[in-house]
Formats: sequence, C-alpha cells, structure tokens
Amino acid sequence: MTKIINFFKESYGELKKSVWLSRSQMIQSTIFVFIVVGIVTLYISIIDWGLAGILGSVIGGR
Repeated sequence: MTKIINFFKESYGELKKSVWLSRSQMIQSTIFVFIVVGIVTLYISIIDWGLAGILGSVIGGR
C-alpha cells in the first residue's frame, strides 16, 4: 500500500514541475493540429481517389 501512496505522491510532484501552455497557446496549437489533419485528410483522399480510378480502369470496373 505504501508503494501506491508513494507513486501518487511522486506523480503529483512531477506534475507540479510541468510547464503548462497558456490558453492562447493551447488554442493556437489546437487550430494548427486541425489544419494539419485537414491537409493530411485531403492528401490521402486525393491519393485514394486516384488509385481507385486507376484500379477501376485496370480491372474494367469503370
């Protein structure tokens, strides 16, 4: 039981050492992540659409 208590005490101590982002930094980071995810989604969608078209032409589905 003391190991568990020590674990939580040490975890809390480490959390106090952490530097947290400000609200504006968090908002900017979140917006950046959404933009990057959107770009990657668009890129993968275009590649998927192109490969599906090529495969459809080869197989004769289109």
